[in-house]
Amino acid sequence: QVRLVESGGGLVQAGGSLRLSCAASGFTSGISKMGWYRQAPGNQRELVASITTNGGSTDYADSVKGRFTVSRDNAKNTLYLQMNSLKPEDTALYYCNANKFRTTYWGQGTQVTVSS
Repeated sequence: QVRLVESGGGLVQAGGSLRLSCAASGFTSGISKMGWYRQAPGNQRELVASITTNGGSTDYADSVKGRFTVSRDNAKNTLYLQMNSLKPEDTALYYCNANKFRTTYWGQGTQVTVSS
């Protein structure tokens, strides 16, 4: 079993920055691709960014390209999302996920609210 705990969310003004963290614990050996998703009220959950096992490849939603950066520290079992130039439309509950073999694990989410 893998447990994921997100942190770093909060209230920020438009143009500001936040850094989200996702700490993995439990049986973390074998975790491969990890990602950040978000879900705003009334919307479906959408992929924000993903990163491969060794961090060699990343992928971003078009809406966040150039503003968000995903990274991971495998020694600390932690995934990060640096969010710059935040916009009100970035307001959502942000989740991290981790893939291990055929199972996908999810955290409980951290709220990000961007005021205009």
